[in-house]
Amino acid sequence: MPHSELSCSANPNSHDPNSGLFVTGGLFLEPTIPNSLLNSVSFRKNSASNAVVSGSGYGCRLRLAVAGGGGFLSVSLRSDGVVRESKGFLVQNGDEGSEEAVVQEEKRETVGLRRGRAMNTTKHLWAGAIAAMVSRTFVAPLERLKLEYIVRGERRHLFELVKSIAVSQGVRGFWKGNLVNILRTAPFKAINFYAYDTYRKQLLRFSGNKETTNFERFVAGAAAGITATILCLPLDTIRTKLVAPGGESLGGVIGAFRHMIQTEGFFSLYKGLVPSIASMAPSGAVFYGVYDILKSAYLHSPDGRKRIHKMNQHGERLNAFDQLELGPVRTLLYGAIAGACAEAATYPFEVVRRQLQLQSQATKMSALATGIKIIERGGVPALYAGLVPSLLQVLPSASISYFVYEFMKIVLKVE
Repeated sequence: MPHSELSCSANPNSHDPNSGLFVTGGLFLEPTIPNSLLNSVSFRKNSASNAVVSGSGYGCRLRLAVAGGGGFLSVSLRSDGVVRESKGFLVQNGDEGSEEAVVQEEKRETVGLRRGRAMNTTKHLWAGAIAAMVSRTFVAPLERLKLEYIVRGERRHLFELVKSIAVSQGVRGFWKGNLVNILRTAPFKAINFYAYDTYRKQLLRFSGNKETTNFERFVAGAAAGITATILCLPLDTIRTKLVAPGGESLGGVIGAFRHMIQTEGFFSLYKGLVPSIASMAPSGAVFYGVYDILKSAYLHSPDGRKRIHKMNQHGERLNAFDQLELGPVRTLLYGAIAGACAEAATYPFEVVRRQLQLQSQATKMSALATGIKIIERGGVPALYAGLVPSLLQVLPSASISYFVYEFMKIVLKVE
């Protein structure tokens, strides 16, 4: 029983059957298949006995399983970049060899589909990681100042502190701990961005809505924050230990890791897990929720609709900057607003978490007791110590982070 396959691309300039996502369906054929259907494309045989044939056209993907008395036509329409075929074909007259050929072809397509998804996930994670590297390096001096206020209890004026660091450690002192910060934030942001997009899509699929609701955005953001925190907290704990007084003597990241494991045990790396989750869940919810709400409002505005229409008209002829849905300026602005809202809403949790990470096993206190102790020492304003330099750091960090992330998704062609 001969089998033939006809592949048609939705893009007239592309003949790659894996360049689009196909939604499958099928219909039974009459015993006689018109020659015009097969003559409309160029064919390629895979074997001498079974003609598995492919060609190119427009708008669809067809697979023909033809028997002596009829056959079955599987039709797949493309939407976004991955090939999905129907799981089986009707084979008549018991031709086992031909049926096996169809099964083998489907196995190859399944493997290709999995590889495509794995590659897309890898590119997605790299987009988030690169965004973190660029943004953190840019704002490292402000991050250093924030930690001076939180970890060392610095009380001097901001400009006095800047002068002190410049005189005692030079310009490089402002980037102290930046490598560890990148090692922490790169995987954190990669996981955070990827988890948010994944959770949001799953919630949208589960609800069946045409567009993600604000509640779904907040839930996805909170879940993404929790996921990234659990996976990346140990690196953050080590970095805090290195910046704290006496951290220079620990011998870098590896030395600090060994010291904590030997003296306090493995779970010391997860100091402050509860307040970290309590901080990152609402922070992620506010950050992603606010950004997506602003983005959705713009895209539904007249200007937003015009921009999307223009992008659809010109397509890939636009450069990467012009392919940003919000454009470069709005992407930076909305990222900064979202970051500032998230930081202000969750900053007290950040202060408590840092203090917990500095506690030794002998003086270990609960998160609640630590918060009360901070208030007893400096009042409620102590929970916001370093907020100004933190906001100065968050505004450019969040804007650059989101901008680079969106930009890299375009450059890397993340689906």
